[in-house]
Amino acid sequence: MDYAAVAVIGTQWGDEGKGKIVDYLVEKADVIVRYQGGPNAGHTVVVGEETYKLHHLPCGVISEGKISILGNGMVLDAVTLCSELEAMEEKRSMQEHLFISDRAHLIMPYHKRMDELEEDYRKGAKIGTTMRGVGPAYADKVTRMGLRCGDLLDEDTFKQKLAFILKNKNTILEKIYGVDGFSLEDFEAEFFPFARRIVPFITDTTVMLEEEMEKGSKILFEGAQGAMLDIDHGTYPYVTSSNPITGGICIGAGIAPHKIGQVVGVAKAYSTRVGSGPFPTELLDETGDSIREKGNEYGTTTGRPRRIGWLDGVALRHSCRLNGTTFLAVTLLDVLSGLEKVKIAYAYNVGEEVVNNFPSGLHILEKSIPLYQEFEGWAEDISSARSKTDLPRAAQEYLRGLESITGIKVGMVSVGPRRDQTIMM
Repeated sequence: MDYAAVAVIGTQWGDEGKGKIVDYLVEKADVIVRYQGGPNAGHTVVVGEETYKLHHLPCGVISEGKISILGNGMVLDAVTLCSELEAMEEKRSMQEHLFISDRAHLIMPYHKRMDELEEDYRKGAKIGTTMRGVGPAYADKVTRMGLRCGDLLDEDTFKQKLAFILKNKNTILEKIYGVDGFSLEDFEAEFFPFARRIVPFITDTTVMLEEEMEKGSKILFEGAQGAMLDIDHGTYPYVTSSNPITGGICIGAGIAPHKIGQVVGVAKAYSTRVGSGPFPTELLDETGDSIREKGNEYGTTTGRPRRIGWLDGVALRHSCRLNGTTFLAVTLLDVLSGLEKVKIAYAYNVGEEVVNNFPSGLHILEKSIPLYQEFEGWAEDISSARSKTDLPRAAQEYLRGLESITGIKVGMVSVGPRRDQTIMM
């Protein structure tokens, strides 16, 4: 980390292994900031013999002496967050090391209920939401019907606001969906015991972050999901409800754009996505099944099997352009070992036209046929490689092909889940 502020961004449909890369880089950071999303995200980090599965908390909480911030762009489920805090505090105290933005919005029990009902209403056109209430919480934020963490600092006023909001929510639940609404009493057992637990962590993190930067602290921004799930620039409507791209940092953490020095784009050596939506390079065959099992491609948050495809260079170029990617960190390269051939899509064929840029319209994506550059595979187990020269020639050629197709240099390669299974290029 040669810059004061470094961003680690997912360049695909999430699940790229950002947690592993953040965990590797965190040694040189002082402050780690999560700036968007909620418990719909999942980072799995392996340290020694221990595996950590995180949903709200940034990966920095694993390392002692680091400050972790949950930014204003997040939506927080107090129940889930408390569960994570309890697990972490078995190892060390989080007080003085974790700070929650007073501007971050809260996921309430009615948001989870609305999430389920809205997804069920879609029937054949389901988004594939995690049912964690994230989308409805962001919707309430935009319609100015949300509750923020800072509201918890005055519980009486919070309850007044909640009573007003419940009139609206109960009307929708009862009159439109025909289900029971919520009473204030419901929240005494289901919500407030957990909400009170997080109050000591709540502060104005925008001021805190500015102070840290002024005194020369190294800041690491950690995204959730990936650029292809960005609400504006992803495969809409099959996207998340926030902006995982670099631009989301300015809004979701409260810093100026010029303060972001370097952007690490994390890309899996193949493509995956969870849930519905277009996926041009999807493999619906034995190769896809084999990659899924070898890569353990099952969601950290939901446990759902991920869809598998060849690396999509068209989507990756689109993502790198949006994020201003400085260099790529390629993860799970070891999973491709043993394949006779490996492929990267460099363009799409749409009718009689060759398309080089990622289309915004689903109607175009649905009839896009990938054009592939094919590479020789490698049989060697590369999990013990610790330098570029340790990699088989074919694996090096694959990485060079990726650089050529995207126009972005590969700066890091991960060949396994552990910290030491990382090659600096």
